Amino acid sequence: MNANLKKDLQTLKQAHKKIAVTTELERNKVLEALQYKLIERKAEIFSANRRDIEKAEIELLSKQLIKRLYFNEGKLKSVIDGIKQIILLPDPKGRILEARELDEGLILKRESCSIGVIGMIFESRPDALIQIAALCLKSANCIVLKGGSEAAETNRKLAEIIRDVSDELNFAAVGSRWIYLLETREQVKKMLELDEYIDLLIPRGSNEFVKYIMNNTTIPVLGHADGICHSYIHFDADIKKAIKVIVDSKCQYPAVCNALETLLVHRNIADRLLPELLTALESEGVEVRGDEKCRVIIPCVPAVELDWKTEYLDLILSIKIVESIDAAISHIHTYGSGHTDSILTESITTAEYFMNTVDSADVLWNCSTRFADGFRYGLGAEVGISTLKIHARGPVGLEGLMSYKWKIYGNGHIVADYSGEGCRQFTHKNLT
Repeated sequence: MNANLKKDLQTLKQAHKKIAVTTELERNKVLEALQYKLIERKAEIFSANRRDIEKAEIELLSKQLIKRLYFNEGKLKSVIDGIKQIILLPDPKGRILEARELDEGLILKRESCSIGVIGMIFESRPDALIQIAALCLKSANCIVLKGGSEAAETNRKLAEIIRDVSDELNFAAVGSRWIYLLETREQVKKMLELDEYIDLLIPRGSNEFVKYIMNNTTIPVLGHADGICHSYIHFDADIKKAIKVIVDSKCQYPAVCNALETLLVHRNIADRLLPELLTALESEGVEVRGDEKCRVIIPCVPAVELDWKTEYLDLILSIKIVESIDAAISHIHTYGSGHTDSILTESITTAEYFMNTVDSADVLWNCSTRFADGFRYGLGAEVGISTLKIHARGPVGLEGLMSYKWKIYGNGHIVADYSGEGCRQFTHKNLT
């Protein structure tokens, strides 16, 4: 199959030339048909998913990983809601980002355009395949997908349905040639060498995996480090509110990158907060690991240096008592991954100080870290979370899948007229 990969990706690259000039109506038509086709063929999807789950159980994969594998009625509804939201989003392609008169009759415009062919390597959640494909379709990009092998059957079925819809509508006269599913690690390794056909790689997985991708390709990579997310509870926090938010941040879905991993507590609220918080966490089955000061107040497992650096993706929470907000920020900058960090305080001044100082892609005040998500941000869905500081940061939705081009409209203008004594002068007048 590797022998054909180069040819297949070349076909994808050629298909993008036609996808890039499609109208929003054409792209939305495919998305609308897709949501109905997913419902119509849901029995096939659920059957494929059951095979993946059974295989995962036989292979004794972790409960957290198996939980991420499920594609049931709830996941289907979530996927369809995401597609509906994406359809309603304005067309990201062809937007005039800025316009300027350089001189009379010489107009410069900066216009949004699709990136091209995007390679997406993601984890076990099969619903991510639909989210990624839908965002790429809306943004007029072609996509190469590689999901986790543990979700192979479900991914294969979902990709098949997307291809069938595209072929039935003869989308952009290329049909399904805008989407390609990889199924082996060998194909991924080969893809990393084909920089002439892939414009951007977006890997979703462990820090080691993302680094492996970055170190083994010349293709631009948009990735993120571990999701070592923190919450800091200031001394003036509302205890009831704080407990509610912390439990949701840790327990609502512990196996994802925006789940809380480390809690930092100001020493002046620790005695009042921690006993009640421990009761709430233990009722959800959370194992608490605390530093020495924390263990004086509540019984818990001793935390070690490694705990501050660990993305548990499980019902485990490490707690550290700090002397000040600056000590909390220092801890976040030392051990954090720049993903998502939050503060609980009743002071807007304190909240703004924290949010302006903490150098993370997502900073939140008095709410769960689980809000750091493309769907919840109104992006329709996301292809991942970026902790980079260029191109795209935080949940990567449509905007993160776009680039831009410069266009100049003239009428026989030449540079020589703007050189030398008595030459013409640029007006550089910004246009609305």
